[in-house]
Amino acid sequence: MATPSTATDQDLWPSLPLAEWQDTRDTLHMWLQIVGKTRLALSPKQNHWWHVPLYVTARGLTTSPIPYGLRTFEVELDFIDHRLIVHTSDGAIRETALRPQAVADFYKEYMGTLASLGIAVKMRPVPTEIENPIPFLEDRRHAAYDAEQVNRFFRVLAQADRITKRFQGRFLGKTSPVHFFWGALDLALTRFSGRRAPEPKESEWWVLRESSSHEEISMGFWPGSGSVAEPAFYAYTRPEPPALASTSIRPVGAYYSRELADFILPYEAVRSTSSPDDTVLDFYQSAYEAGADLSRWDRAALDRPPKEWS
Repeated sequence: MATPSTATDQDLWPSLPLAEWQDTRDTLHMWLQIVGKTRLALSPKQNHWWHVPLYVTARGLTTSPIPYGLRTFEVELDFIDHRLIVHTSDGAIRETALRPQAVADFYKEYMGTLASLGIAVKMRPVPTEIENPIPFLEDRRHAAYDAEQVNRFFRVLAQADRITKRFQGRFLGKTSPVHFFWGALDLALTRFSGRRAPEPKESEWWVLRESSSHEEISMGFWPGSGSVAEPAFYAYTRPEPPALASTSIRPVGAYYSRELADFILPYEAVRSTSSPDDTVLDFYQSAYEAGADLSRWDRAALDRPPKEWS
């Protein structure tokens, strides 16, 4: 069992170069998809796909309670002691170690753990939102698990979750929870203007009619991939108003990614400042103001007065 210690700034904001843990990240991504698809398969549907994400805990990530008949169960990934734990409302507990193993083996072990608790899950056993997906039972390419790097990721995620929840309180309108989407591997908070968004293209209807049904401004944290090969905080407005891409936002170091249609603030630019909290909050606020003003949101009704910010 890990022993408590006094955390330093370096502990709270560790370096997390994507190249150093890419193999572990990719394996963990597949494992989180398997756990996340459990929640997707069994939870009642909610608008914006809010029945899908995971949530940050004091030790890692959780599904939150999932209904199953007259029982509920919860799957937790502990990134301190590196365990997968399944709790049920009738008192049963199953634990397995998080360790280097192929996705195919993790999938079989995980499904066996659920079956031992009388839980059957029908999921599409193929990852989503990635290029060239490998079915879980066939995936032996992804088999890395560096416990130290996973713990570093968790520590960064915990800080991002904490700060994003602070920002959530600055808004009086409808917002999402602060939650972790296992498809794209990002922590997210979404604010809504209250107005419906334009109908999506027919080819995208089945997903976007739920996820993008209303005007939104989202922000959060992402460990990086593709064109942004580093961890970063991000913010975007959907639908994106004209001229947003050319708008200057704070702080210095933030930029607009035309490929992603997102504002990006590299994590390294945050952890190197004297006040990472203020840096991230300034980025979120600046990106929100730019998107909301250009989209003509009723900010007088939606924004909590600055004097009431905590």
